[in-house]
Amino acid sequence: MTTGRPELHGWIRRAAGSAARFEACFAGAAFSSHRHDTYVFCLTVSGVQSFDYRGTTRHSPANGVVVLHPDERHDGRAGSDTPFRYRAISVAPAEVQTCLRGRPLPHLANGTSDDRRLHRALQALLQDFDRPLEPLQYDDGIYGLATALLAVCGPATDRNVRIDRRAVERARAYIDANSSRRVTMDDLEQATDCDRWQLSRDFRAAHGTSPYRYVMQRRLARARAHIEAGVPGAQAAAECGFSDQSHLVRQFRQAFGLSPKQWCKAVHNGSRAPCTIVQ
Repeated sequence: MTTGRPELHGWIRRAAGSAARFEACFAGAAFSSHRHDTYVFCLTVSGVQSFDYRGTTRHSPANGVVVLHPDERHDGRAGSDTPFRYRAISVAPAEVQTCLRGRPLPHLANGTSDDRRLHRALQALLQDFDRPLEPLQYDDGIYGLATALLAVCGPATDRNVRIDRRAVERARAYIDANSSRRVTMDDLEQATDCDRWQLSRDFRAAHGTSPYRYVMQRRLARARAHIEAGVPGAQAAAECGFSDQSHLVRQFRQAFGLSPKQWCKAVHNGSRAPCTIVQ
């Protein structure tokens, strides 16, 4: 599973290609409490990955699967005296829902699983980090992951709940195009021709998070790319829609569990990290 070389920890390394795949290794406390607007599917490679989730401490040993649902608060730390290493992929809720033909998002309540169906589906997407996933390979992999998750979890909510998917997708597209400026529910009502309360409810059901949280995550994704590229924090804050640098730092930590400085250090360390073979 590992190279046998001394364990360097405190790093994050992205896989080749555009898919949001990454590998990380930490010792002790890794991430403070935070939440994402995506699913995060993790495969623990070595050590024990421990985290607080839905009021309980969870533990994922080597070869264990972790599934973090959108907008669920969690942290991250080593569950033993040795570092823990994992590989992961972030998947937009819309991609999962498309695979499931609009059914409600499945929810793995425990956050961890040893189900072989999930393990196989996740492993197919995480094996080769040095080569980008081909488009068809990615689509096949996401379909396999979504259907495995549904098989393990079952539907998370009442099948009879009806979502105006067209309005939700119009709202998402509007936010994607305008997230660096102030977006209001009036804007979303006009863009979708949908009542704000129905739209807010349907957006949460479809994407696992609120329109405001989705706006903030789009800003943070751009700000993170800016900061990694060496853009000063104050400039990144101004260009990505934050009121000032302290606002950016506070929101960044709430979304990623690390400060921008800690994140950049981990990404820098990742360029020196040894490659892991996932079997």
